[in-house]
Amino acid sequence: MATVPPSTTREILLADTPGGLPGPEHFTIARRPVPVPGPGQVVVRNRYFLVFPGLRTLIGGEADGMPLPRIHAGDVLFGPAVGEVVTAGPGAPLGPGDAVTHLLGWREHALVAASDCTPLGDVLPDPVAHLSSGSAAYGALTRLAEVRPGDTVFVTGAAGAVGTLAGPVARLLGAKRVIGSTRSPDKAERLRAELGYDAVVVPGPGPIDEQLAAAAPDGIDVLLDTVGGDQLNAAVRAARQGARFALVGALSGQLSPRRDGGSAPAEIDTFRLIGQGISLHGYSGQDHPDVRAEWTKHFGDWLRSGEITFPHVRIPGMDRAPRALQELFEGRHFGTVVVELPPR
Repeated sequence: MATVPPSTTREILLADTPGGLPGPEHFTIARRPVPVPGPGQVVVRNRYFLVFPGLRTLIGGEADGMPLPRIHAGDVLFGPAVGEVVTAGPGAPLGPGDAVTHLLGWREHALVAASDCTPLGDVLPDPVAHLSSGSAAYGALTRLAEVRPGDTVFVTGAAGAVGTLAGPVARLLGAKRVIGSTRSPDKAERLRAELGYDAVVVPGPGPIDEQLAAAAPDGIDVLLDTVGGDQLNAAVRAARQGARFALVGALSGQLSPRRDGGSAPAEIDTFRLIGQGISLHGYSGQDHPDVRAEWTKHFGDWLRSGEITFPHVRIPGMDRAPRALQELFEGRHFGTVVVELPPR
């Protein structure tokens, strides 16, 4: 007997704008009719969607200049998702059964312009790997920091979605020594044991300079920074002549309950920047449109050869998504966090 398609679907809305970090109480799950695609549109049944810290900025009041629109109270959340086309409108180049990625996660069914969908293909062995943040790590390490054989690389926030891939990628690019940072001793051990980090510093109430000096007695050549703040300052002090810094995130400000998610002030020793000839650049994928395809090919090859893994956690069910976002802010998970929805 053929399966009868559902007539309604669920989506997660921002119910109330928080005064600090959002929690589950700021979201609600609403039920809507399954959308009907118009010309050039498709309806995608989502299987996975990404839980990512950028939602903090989009929900907060400092989203100006972001490439994505701000989320107001009453709006449906969104973000990278993987799913399967279930219906297609007239003229759509996709059809039922096609697996795609798009940016309308946080709902069971998404009405998307077919032009805004990317077919998955078979480059990656697991569809959920399309939700990795590895392209940012790879792009920053190849386009800005330009990792060279023999480099010592320092990755801040190494247990996060970017950092768990940045360290292994830096090694594959020729780094001799890879150092990470995380606030969890348990995660520090996993970074060493599972991902091949040579050393991990664990920031505490005081400066991490002594830990970083012990981990990199000759200094660092490359910084891939996802945190900012005190850790960025410590990296400046540890930098060797001609060090290259690539800034990918600023979690110290983004996840601060005292800020609105769109600023992360840091006081940096500019004399040290000048004297050591340190280059410092922020990475944006929009500035490097060729990176994603290049990364995806390498990622697929490295996954199949076993040279790299994709650390991630799958949170089952739409109902658990708001709690998963809070857990991400609290640093409870290792690697990328995705919500997994049932196939039907």
